[in-house]
Amino acid sequence: MPKIKSLSNACRVSFSPEGPISEEALERVRALLDMIRPLDVGLDNEAQIARNWSSSTRPSNGRRGRNGANQFAAPIKYLHIHECESFSMGIFCMPPSSVIPLHNHPGMTVLSKLLYGRLHAESYDWVDIPDHPIDQLQSGNIHTFRAITPCALFDVLSPPYSAEDGRHCSYFRKSQMNQPPVVLPAEIDSSQVVWLEELEDHQPPEGFVVARGLYKGPVIRR
Repeated sequence: MPKIKSLSNACRVSFSPEGPISEEALERVRALLDMIRPLDVGLDNEAQIARNWSSSTRPSNGRRGRNGANQFAAPIKYLHIHECESFSMGIFCMPPSSVIPLHNHPGMTVLSKLLYGRLHAESYDWVDIPDHPIDQLQSGNIHTFRAITPCALFDVLSPPYSAEDGRHCSYFRKSQMNQPPVVLPAEIDSSQVVWLEELEDHQPPEGFVVARGLYKGPVIRR
């Protein structure tokens, strides 16, 4: 059986519309995801190109948007593999210097695997501050990715994004405020805290473009 189908089958029995059914089930999915290689999802040629890539072969830069993405470069491509009420699977193929801006996965469990290439990941967790309780649906890691070379990132989400269920993707930017709006607990080092601002109406930053790509691996049936 193709590895991607084994992964899908494991997701079906390990995830529910509320997320993973147990830590053990999540670990089974994680172990199978770790075994996925570019060849298993139809990306062997792209992986070979990435292995031969060097900074001297990349095209000249165009104008950059607010998030640092090259507005004239090839867009990030999303290869949709499967989605149901319990989980979704897909791959982001990122050209060099492209950026997936700061965003969240509210109320979701996310597993990611770098299939090929190199990227820089930057992530933030919420600080627990007394008298400012965290909304559990909105809580979760906020992160951004920047491609150093051509790369592909395989994502498994459980449950998937759903506007109807309040699981919107929100985007963020680093705040320029000089003084924090709340008093931090004494045990927290303020130099390790970054203040983020949520962009309005779940809109991505200017210049962030994701195009739909063609998934060429084994088909996952419902």
